Amino acid sequence: MLLLALDTATPAVTVALHDGTDVIASSSQVDARRHGELLLPAVDRVLTEAGLKLDAVTGIVVGIGPGPYTGLRVGLMTADTFGLALGIPVHGVCTLDGLAYAADIEKGPFVVATDARRKEVYWARYADSRTRLTDPAVDRPADIADQVAGLPAVGAGALLYPDTFPGAHEPEHVSAAALAGLAAEKLAAGEELPAPRPLYLRRPDAQVPKNYKVVTPK
Repeated sequence: MLLLALDTATPAVTVALHDGTDVIASSSQVDARRHGELLLPAVDRVLTEAGLKLDAVTGIVVGIGPGPYTGLRVGLMTADTFGLALGIPVHGVCTLDGLAYAADIEKGPFVVATDARRKEVYWARYADSRTRLTDPAVDRPADIADQVAGLPAVGAGALLYPDTFPGAHEPEHVSAAALAGLAAEKLAAGEELPAPRPLYLRRPDAQVPKNYKVVTPK
């Protein structure tokens, strides 16, 4: 097994190689405006560090969000392209699950929250680092304060809103190393991973106009 993992659902552009036992190379850069520019060089850098070619990869792992449309689609389209070109499977992993897997929290329950912008967070509740209890959602922190009260929290969304998530923990952003490790465990156990399809959780900003102006002669 040689998994190439990548995620662009958060401001982090993150890539890793995992051989089924350990991460053998990884790269992470935080820049919310340069996902498309940074992702392929990061893939090349990780392969070079490992001394491998892309055709050695046996599977792709990609973070499916939730995340903003513009950033999230960069990782998903890249993963799909690699999968088609190499003829190998592409596995999705919820980005929040990757953060939970990397969290240094010994005992649950706890919450993972990432920045959804617009004064909202993407979030989910976990029993432990491998078990999600709720579907990912997008909400204003104040609106979920009762649901997360007293729970440890992880992620950039938690760090941004300390009134709702006091004492938030690292990591701030997901790492592809965590995604790859979680995926490798699940695949080895025979578990089925989600399809590489995006969790947007929001309607797109661009809308089709409801009323078109007539410009042709009657």
